[in-house]
Amino acid sequence: MSNRLAMLAMTGLHRAVLRLSGGRVGASLGRMRVIELVTRGRKSGAERRAILTVPVVETTETGETLVVVASRGGDDLMPSWYLNLVADPEVGVASAEGGEPRPYRARTATDAERARLWPLAVRAYSGYAAYQRKTRRVIPLVVLEPDPTREPAGPSEARPGAST
Repeated sequence: MSNRLAMLAMTGLHRAVLRLSGGRVGASLGRMRVIELVTRGRKSGAERRAILTVPVVETTETGETLVVVASRGGDDLMPSWYLNLVADPEVGVASAEGGEPRPYRARTATDAERARLWPLAVRAYSGYAAYQRKTRRVIPLVVLEPDPTREPAGPSEARPGAST
C-alpha cells in the first residue's frame, strides 16, 4: 500500500471512530489535541477536510494559536491540505468532536519560529523527528491563528479561476 493510501485509510478510520463515539474516542492522541482542518481545494475550489494532531498550542490575545506539522508521515511529497492552505490561507478549524469550524488564518512558520517550535512538536510526538530523518524536504510547521475578521463559516469561497 502506498504512503498516500495508508494515510487516507488511517484518516478515514480515525474520522469514523470520532463520529461513532461522538468524539469520546480519538479527540486526542497522547498529549496532542485532534482537530479537523477545513481548506479549499486549490484546483477544485471544493471544501476539503483533514484530521490533524496539534502538538503545540499557544495562547494569545486573539485566542489559541495552533501549530500543526505538514509531515505526511515523512513522505517526500507535501500533504494536499498544506498545498491548499498555501494557496488560500483562510481556513476553518473544528474540534474533533464536531461543530462548526471557527475561522483561522494559516501560514508557514518562519525559520526562527520553526527553530523554536520544532523541539516542542517533537517533545509532544517523537515520531516527527523520525519523519524528518526519513524525508529530503524540510517538514513545514503551520501556524493557525484565529481570524476575528471573518464569520465562523469555514474557509473563504473559492475565487473564480483559482487553481494550482
